[in-house]
Amino acid sequence: MKISLRKIFKSFQYSFHGLKIHSQQHNFMGMLISALFVILLGFILNISYFEWLILILIMSLVLSLEALNTSLEKTLDYLEPRFSDKIRMLKDLMAGGVAIVIFTSIIIGLMIFLPKIISLLK
Repeated sequence: MKISLRKIFKSFQYSFHGLKIHSQQHNFMGMLISALFVILLGFILNISYFEWLILILIMSLVLSLEALNTSLEKTLDYLEPRFSDKIRMLKDLMAGGVAIVIFTSIIIGLMIFLPKIISLLK
């Protein structure tokens, strides 16, 4: 199998174009700003290597799932431009999945940061 650098470069172009589109979405930008805050807090509180791994994994999961949610919503809007209870249910199901990951990430963040903040306040 021949590897084409041109095809690889083109794939990266598509990926970066997708990131640019996602950066124009309110929810995605809100989550990205939250992730940047978490990164800053991680540096300030000097978290461990393992804690960084966990946070990076959960932040990428939240952002990826939100990107997938937005893609699904746009696809459903394209397929059925008129309001539909079935389409609404599909969108709500996906949004619920995103909410589960967000709530889980908040719990993980509290488990990592809260003990460090409490020890600083003592």
